[in-house]
Amino acid sequence: MGKLGISVYPERSTYERDAAYLTLASQYGFKRVFTSLLEIKGDGQQVVANFKRVIAKANALGMQVMVDINPDLFQQLGVTYDNLQFFHDLGAWGVRLDLGFTGAEEAQMTRNPYGLKIEVNMSQGTHYIDNIMSFSPNTGNLLGSHNFYPHRFSGLGQAFFDRATAMYTRYNLNTAAFVNSQAATFGPWPTQDGLATLESHRQLPLATQVKHYVLLGTIDDVLIGNAYASEAELVAASAAFTAAYPALRVVPDDSASPLAKELMFDNPHSYRGDASEYLLRSTQTRVKYAQRDFPPEHTVPIQRGDVLIDNDGYGQYKGETQIALQAMPNDGRVNVVGHVHADELFLLDYLKPWSGFTMVPAED
Repeated sequence: MGKLGISVYPERSTYERDAAYLTLASQYGFKRVFTSLLEIKGDGQQVVANFKRVIAKANALGMQVMVDINPDLFQQLGVTYDNLQFFHDLGAWGVRLDLGFTGAEEAQMTRNPYGLKIEVNMSQGTHYIDNIMSFSPNTGNLLGSHNFYPHRFSGLGQAFFDRATAMYTRYNLNTAAFVNSQAATFGPWPTQDGLATLESHRQLPLATQVKHYVLLGTIDDVLIGNAYASEAELVAASAAFTAAYPALRVVPDDSASPLAKELMFDNPHSYRGDASEYLLRSTQTRVKYAQRDFPPEHTVPIQRGDVLIDNDGYGQYKGETQIALQAMPNDGRVNVVGHVHADELFLLDYLKPWSGFTMVPAED
């Protein structure tokens, strides 16, 4: 089971606010913490002391802190790849290399005496990880995580993301990616339009982003890139990450009967395995409700994402629940009872035949 995480930026906030956020997130099952030590300005000792205090708080809560760093800072701190005591003394769980070395150094770092995790940048799309693997690293201490992108429209596209991620999953390495809180206001840099890995996530609700990663099945740990997510977002993200089945947000049609809403929202659904290009079929409701009547209601033309219930005109199919995968005509035998929320329409591409899911009511 992967982990959920948050990010804190001690140089841009106060200890009190960071500590309160860490405490809140830990209450909802968040285990990982990302922080960034890409440069040290001003009083270096004071900066390091502030980081150490925040990390100690996270450790006391049973959280694991990954410190993002670049090779230039190694020189500034007097740290070398074969002596990582500085990060051990800082209290870090691991070190993320924003920019890497040649492969040999990373492999050697995974064999550090402190058991520090070494996390490398998955977003390069090169054979960097193959090079590291050729130097026989300790894979138990080697992790990968994608970048986040503060500039609007600079985030990764899905196809590139999938290719870059596959380079790591083939070695069974732990993977991580970032999601974007809509309530958070800052990251490590003065300018940011949110901090998502995938550009398609930037404007979406946090829980929807988490559901997408869960459905992808290639990312172990999901981290909120910006600070501070709201408590409501933390609750929703945790629920999405730990749910037994993904929950699609569905807007019920104004004409939907109480029985139609019961079929949608009070039943588990299963994507029938002999899949159609037109319909995602959840057939058990027609068995459970075989004795009920389903008169024709709202038999309008069908659009992608519409939730459908076959009415009495469909004979033995009456009461079957479906989701339209593309537009279709309606001959009057299908009741259109709701539609998947626009934010989550793309998730239909990631539901797999034989998989389970639920529907939850959403406002338009």
